[in-house]
Amino acid sequence: MTTTTLDTATVVAADARPRTRRRGLAPGKRLPAARLTGPLLLVALWAVASAAGRLDPGAVPAPWTVVETGVRLWTDGTLTTDVLTSLQRAGSGFAIGLAAGVLLALASGLTRTGEALIDGTVNLNRAIPTLGLIPLFILWLGIGETFKIAIIAIVVYIPIYLNTHAALSGIDHRFVELAEVQGLSKARFIREIVVPGALPGFFVGLRLGVTGSWLGLVVLEQINATSGLGYMMFQAQNYGQSDVILVGLVVYGIFGLVSDSTVRLIERRVLSWRRTLSN
Repeated sequence: MTTTTLDTATVVAADARPRTRRRGLAPGKRLPAARLTGPLLLVALWAVASAAGRLDPGAVPAPWTVVETGVRLWTDGTLTTDVLTSLQRAGSGFAIGLAAGVLLALASGLTRTGEALIDGTVNLNRAIPTLGLIPLFILWLGIGETFKIAIIAIVVYIPIYLNTHAALSGIDHRFVELAEVQGLSKARFIREIVVPGALPGFFVGLRLGVTGSWLGLVVLEQINATSGLGYMMFQAQNYGQSDVILVGLVVYGIFGLVSDSTVRLIERRVLSWRRTLSN
């Protein structure tokens, strides 16, 4: 009786001791607009180097020169037309690639027959450089807009398929057994188990697909195009207008940063139930 009382008092006294807080291992609280720090620092270094005369103005114009050129191109309507054309091409190819990637991943990840027919074919397609398909697609689809959209769709669907399929394959089999025990229908199983389990991988593929659509567009708009940012940059190269080329690159960079940030924002909202280091 006495021993039990002493042991209890010892435990209570130990619990009452002040505990030293361990050093935090997490990255810490997210800073507002932190992702803009790097690009802004790069622009600041560019401006300082230009003002100090460290950069050749003919090769790398100063930031204010690029801004003036961009304003001039926007005012006369040239940049507006090119931006809208590029957005239309990238948007059309991205939409087709997104639908194809998701549908193929579901068919391959949820059925053995689909996996046998689709997975090997997609990985073979991944092994072939997509831009190397341009001559063949020109022969098949002509040299107009169709082949450009088709190439962008291929660039987009491959990362979406690969990451979504990997996420589907990585779902713990115990969840499948639990769904079978609970008597879930196929539709409820997909809605309540498959979709939440595959979403993290899908968003990774989506970010890669968004970036890929802009990278493919840069090359495609220099092939038999009469408008678009890539065409504008190609024409500027012929006339030695480095400021116009930099305007195009800056616009591409803004598009890429905004689209990637939008996907990340949607991802955080949709997957708000997860507790990760990025939260």
